Amino acid sequence: MTSNTSASVPDVQSEFKVVSIFDTDLYKACIVVALSSSQILIDPVAQFTMQQAIFEYYPNAKVVYRFTHRDKHRQFSRACIENFREALSGFADVQLTHDERVWLQDKCKYFKPAYLDYLQSYRFKPEQIFVTFLPSSDDPDMGSVKIEARGLWLETVLWEVPLMACLCEMYFRYVDQDWDYTGQEEQAMYKATSLLDARCTFSEFGTRRRRSFVTQDLVVRGIIKARDAHEWKEGFFGTSNVYLAMRYNLNVIGTIAHEWFMGATLGDYRDAAGTALDLWSNLYGDNLSVTLTDTFSTEVFYREFDNKRANQWKVLRQDSGDPKEFAPRAKRIDGLDFKKTKELNEQCQLLGFKCSFGIGTWLTNDFKKKSSGYEEQSKALNIVIKLGSIDGKECVKISDEITKNTGVPEVVAKVKEIYQISAS
Repeated sequence: MTSNTSASVPDVQSEFKVVSIFDTDLYKACIVVALSSSQILIDPVAQFTMQQAIFEYYPNAKVVYRFTHRDKHRQFSRACIENFREALSGFADVQLTHDERVWLQDKCKYFKPAYLDYLQSYRFKPEQIFVTFLPSSDDPDMGSVKIEARGLWLETVLWEVPLMACLCEMYFRYVDQDWDYTGQEEQAMYKATSLLDARCTFSEFGTRRRRSFVTQDLVVRGIIKARDAHEWKEGFFGTSNVYLAMRYNLNVIGTIAHEWFMGATLGDYRDAAGTALDLWSNLYGDNLSVTLTDTFSTEVFYREFDNKRANQWKVLRQDSGDPKEFAPRAKRIDGLDFKKTKELNEQCQLLGFKCSFGIGTWLTNDFKKKSSGYEEQSKALNIVIKLGSIDGKECVKISDEITKNTGVPEVVAKVKEIYQISAS
């Protein structure tokens, strides 16, 4: 297969450019199940709705974000990290344009003028990002990296997705170059067609772990071509990338984040999920009523999700654990590849409710190695950036999947004790 874009990898000599403040992934999770037969409602701009909530409730809270590389065997090169650090300076010039503000006002009526004024004045502060290269004992030019963002929560909340996307792009420029863009648009068309044939409603959620901006643009264009050629056009729900949504006139999709639950109680974890839900509902009402369930485990969530809250929130989102167990109990679901998505879609149909899938890495970082004749997989990075502390108090996330737990072990143990969660 060939693509209408150059098949080469990004030129390491070319300058990394920040496209827009809108080049962010509003994805803050995704396997989604509707709690009623009503239309599925998705938070269209989660990074910005999160920031508006912080603007309203916690304008002076100070936080630390921490980076985690889950694949300990893969290393970064010194050149990769040096260029990553240099690329961060380019974010300082990014700002909301007049046209982007008009677009937000038109698409998202719940943004208040005071917040939009703040967003228009907002500038990224690269000095808030602390990057340390940690050379390995075997090779001083290869190693791991420590990344932290420190500052006001109101300001640093917009750093997470751009940091991850930028680091991924630098890794595949300077460390792993055994790949190219050959067939990416056609591959996206094929995948989208398969999903549409199976009557799976899906969105593209791939910004944070994409191989590059060019990749995501190719993928979205391929999906659009597949949709336009298909008889069932309603299956492609949109993209979580605000810039690409505006560029291609698509729905922009996202949901509330684990981060909101982790930070909204300022370190007091008793009734944390309920408090976070109520603050969000007070601000957004019925406009944004999709919530995730697993920040402190799904079992704990359901203890606090009483009838009043169940009536306020229309959709639940699964992000960890076994989605086949989640679907019968809740009702909305996370698909990572075609086989899993198709199986879950069929399950939801049998159970009699709507489901929608947010698909990221499988679309925007699915490559084959050139050296293998495009047969062997070119593995994506498995990285995350999570809220580490707020006002000096450690933050934790207790996932339904034990490998996704986040936080200082002793604080994780303390929160498990509060919620009477098994220590295993």
